[in-house]
Amino acid sequence: MRKILTICYTQTGQLSKIKDSICEPLENSDKISMETIVIKPKVPFPFPWPFLKFFRIFPETVVMEPVELDDITPKYEKYDLIILTYQVWFLSPSIPIASFLQSDQAKTLFKDTPVVTVIGCRGMWLMAQEKVKHFLSSLNAKLVDNVVLSDDCGAFFSFLATPLWMLTGNKKPLSWVPPAGVGEQDIKDAKRFGEAIRTRLETNSESIQTSMLEGLGAVKINEKLIASERVANHSFNIWSKILRKLGPQDSKRRALGLTVYVTFLILLILTVVPISALLKKLISPLTRKKIIAQKKYYAEPSGE
Repeated sequence: MRKILTICYTQTGQLSKIKDSICEPLENSDKISMETIVIKPKVPFPFPWPFLKFFRIFPETVVMEPVELDDITPKYEKYDLIILTYQVWFLSPSIPIASFLQSDQAKTLFKDTPVVTVIGCRGMWLMAQEKVKHFLSSLNAKLVDNVVLSDDCGAFFSFLATPLWMLTGNKKPLSWVPPAGVGEQDIKDAKRFGEAIRTRLETNSESIQTSMLEGLGAVKINEKLIASERVANHSFNIWSKILRKLGPQDSKRRALGLTVYVTFLILLILTVVPISALLKKLISPLTRKKIIAQKKYYAEPSGE
């Protein structure tokens, strides 16, 4: 009997739907034992988010400061595969997932174990995945595949739709904004990943060492966002340090700093981002080889 552990934390329920779609073929196999663990912070994060509360946790999210979690009791000590699902908060894995990956329990569960990461996000996930890769490496786990499902409404509208969803709890609070989140058809189609994993586990008793999802379109790299993510991540690191020095989450000094930060962020998005996008387009013939190499790297291990 092959044993699979899925680890999940979700606020909206979307990630659970993605996980269920992928795991359906696995749960229907009489040769596979499936187990799901839901990560729960001792102090739950709100949904929908109060506006200021959402930004107050920005510094702690960026530095991935762990919070206390409810205890979990896995059925087995060792698994043939771990499916780690996570959301992206401020270009980082969500605080509950980052907290679990830094726990003593994770050291035991992940050691020498193949891992498939599954991301449900607005569209910017490269830097978060780099951080998860670092955690997995420190846990002596082996990343064998990555699946990314991103919002269906496009980069421009998701910039409006996703925050509105988080702040109101409504996927479509305004008639002229497309619904936020991953498309239902994309979620249903994710079943193909579970079918490929099932085939590999049922036909090959060896430990998983290489990708099972290559050629299935597990990820899609938006080359226009590579540089933007890297610049934004650098900016987030600087601002997180500044805001943490100003005071704790509920302090007035941090609230004042956040006001400056949010203003800066909006101006950055409205001015620097469009200009940099235009410049990248103009010089793209000169940087084509570099971009191709970057896309290949970020698409690993499953590939586009």
